[in-house]
Amino acid sequence: MATINDVVLIYFEDNPVAFARIEDIVADYKPDWYHVTLLMLQLPLQTVTWILRDIYIEGDTFTMGGKRMRLEKVKAPPPQSTTSDEEEATVVNNPDDKQRASSKKASKGSKSKVVSLQDRMKH
Repeated sequence: MATINDVVLIYFEDNPVAFARIEDIVADYKPDWYHVTLLMLQLPLQTVTWILRDIYIEGDTFTMGGKRMRLEKVKAPPPQSTTSDEEEATVVNNPDDKQRASSKKASKGSKSKVVSLQDRMKH
C-alpha cells in the first residue's frame, strides 16, 4: 500500500498522466475511506486532496467524474554500478592516498582520471 512520502504514478483511462507524492493520509468519518493529499510533481506545483477508499490507495481502479483512475506506487530502479569488474570504486579521504589511488588506476591501464572537487573549488 502506498503511504506518506511515497511517489505514485496516476493513471487516467489506463494511460499514465502524472507523478505525485503522497503528502498526507487522514481517515474520513466513513470506515475505509481516507483524505489523501497529493503533491502533483509538475509545474506549477499544487496539492490536491482526494477522498479514496483504502483499496484505491493500494492500486485498485476507481472512477472520478466517470473516468477510470488508478494510483500505482513507484519503485525506484536498483542503482547501476558504474565500475567494471576489474576496477573498484575508491573513496579518497587522505591527500596522500590521492596519488596512490591515481597511480594505481594508471597502472591498471584505466583511461579514467581522478578529479578533486576540493582542488577545483580553490580556483
